[in-house]
Amino acid sequence: MILCADIGGSFIDFAAVRPGGKLEYRTAVPTPVNDLTAFVDALVELCRPWPGVPLHIAIAGVENPETGIVHAANIPCLKQASLGEFLQAKANRRVLIANDADCFALAEARFGVAKGHQNVFGIILGTGIGGGHILSGKIVTGLGGITGEWGHSPTVLPPPFMNCEPDHSNIVPLFKCGCGQAGCLDTIAGARALERLHLWAGGDVSDSRSILTAWEGGDLQAERTMTVYLSYVSAALAHVVNITGCTIIPVGGGLGNSKSLIAAIDRAVREKILYPTEAPLLIQATLGTEAGLLGAACLADV
Repeated sequence: MILCADIGGSFIDFAAVRPGGKLEYRTAVPTPVNDLTAFVDALVELCRPWPGVPLHIAIAGVENPETGIVHAANIPCLKQASLGEFLQAKANRRVLIANDADCFALAEARFGVAKGHQNVFGIILGTGIGGGHILSGKIVTGLGGITGEWGHSPTVLPPPFMNCEPDHSNIVPLFKCGCGQAGCLDTIAGARALERLHLWAGGDVSDSRSILTAWEGGDLQAERTMTVYLSYVSAALAHVVNITGCTIIPVGGGLGNSKSLIAAIDRAVREKILYPTEAPLLIQATLGTEAGLLGAACLADV
């Protein structure tokens, strides 16, 4: 048995995971985002009934494998904290930590829609966007512990005009990104970002679900917004497919609940990649809110 926690900025989702992926004793408590002692104490208390049983954590952040320091934008108390080492001492058990999108991708590769695939790139289309790369059942980890972050680095850029005035009315603005840069895909592709993109494209104040519903119903303004959205998102994912060679892309997150959106992105991606394929690449994930916990349970194997 492995104790697992899926930690976000609002809640700690906790469960004991049995071999084969069976979840038991599942519960949730608020995340103490501003108090490191309270944060650690919450996890220690959740684990107390099972002395010595390992704790595996999926977190909305990144652990630097060289320093052990966890950076999680929505959990400021972890800044400069070697969380794993601290927790191991306080909870008296082995602790393993991984990014929640990596855990999502790992879970879908082990238990979900990508089971049987050796090269998997899982994506989250939620409030923001994220991803994880799984190769032969293992998380691919890179510089500073970061991989799969297809939503960051400036890609939404205006063309470099020479000796002429650009028509700014048709250029997507360089929105500021939470990572500190401007023009990241994350600034137009997540749920909140889609709402901002819709306003820029001439739409009214609408939530992402309403925009998708209007688009599915043939609304012209929503179609204008989604044309821009699909162009950028599919181009980024085509790069991912061409570089990684992944054979399936499980899609999770709130926007991932839209089968129409997944199908539209998939068609656009397959039009842009080097290897033509009739089979869909983007597939709706199947594990739902259990994915982070199930992926965390598998960390000892990776």
